[in-house]
Amino acid sequence: MATIAFLGLGRMGLGMAGRLVSAGHRVTVFNRTPERAADLVAAGAHLAATPRAAARDADAVFAMVADDAASRALWCGPEGALAGTAPGAFAIECSTLSRPWVLELAESAAAQGLRYLDCPVTGLPEAAAAGTLRLFVGGDPDDLAAARPLLDPLCDGIVHFGGIGAGTSYKLIQNLLGSVHIAATAEALRTAELAGLDLATVVDTLARGGVASPAVVNSSRSMRDGTHDSVITFTATLRLKDTRVGIEHAESLGAPAALGRAARPLFQRVVDTGEGHLNETKIIDRLRD
Repeated sequence: MATIAFLGLGRMGLGMAGRLVSAGHRVTVFNRTPERAADLVAAGAHLAATPRAAARDADAVFAMVADDAASRALWCGPEGALAGTAPGAFAIECSTLSRPWVLELAESAAAQGLRYLDCPVTGLPEAAAAGTLRLFVGGDPDDLAAARPLLDPLCDGIVHFGGIGAGTSYKLIQNLLGSVHIAATAEALRTAELAGLDLATVVDTLARGGVASPAVVNSSRSMRDGTHDSVITFTATLRLKDTRVGIEHAESLGAPAALGRAARPLFQRVVDTGEGHLNETKIIDRLRD
């Protein structure tokens, strides 16, 4: 069994770290709010006071946080994980981050003699706890092969997109497409309301039609039920961040991002009204204003 450091215990991180503990690995965790680690510690994990302390003697360091700033805070500086990780260990960043930061972090990790994988994930917190995430990996094929025993407890599938940064590129593309789907769904349902159609019938019919992507089906049901503050699968703040970073990624490649730019203001309005902590589907209420 391996010695693993896991940094970041949000809803996704808790489930992922729990899977590694259940797989029998020796897991040390760090979180800015130590109380969130209580159940993991009860299950056998150890709690470290700093990322550097968590990474000491680790065969692999995983991170799962919200954005570039949080990732940088975990990995860098005198108490960051890079300062405590021994050469030859894996640095596995599972967060959805900007590609420029991923490439910078990978370079810093390589300078420390670490094997870096960008490994963003897709799936809800329930999938993280069940070990049924899908992993999008960028990195050296040999490094991925060596890391697979550590990744397997987290997922039911791994897609290797290419070198470092490739997994992140795909994740940003996917999430920007999701933003467009959700924004378009809100617009469609608001149009249906104004046309006098029964929203329940509309949502049921959408789910049976040719536009029934998972994003459309799930978001339309949440918008129909108005469960934005009670069933929070992905916050508006996180969706806004992913939309922004996805647009920046597309534009850096000279790719069109017109639909992403159209979707972004809807999520921005939710955040600007102080509701960024609510579910991303709250955007329909901003269209009702």
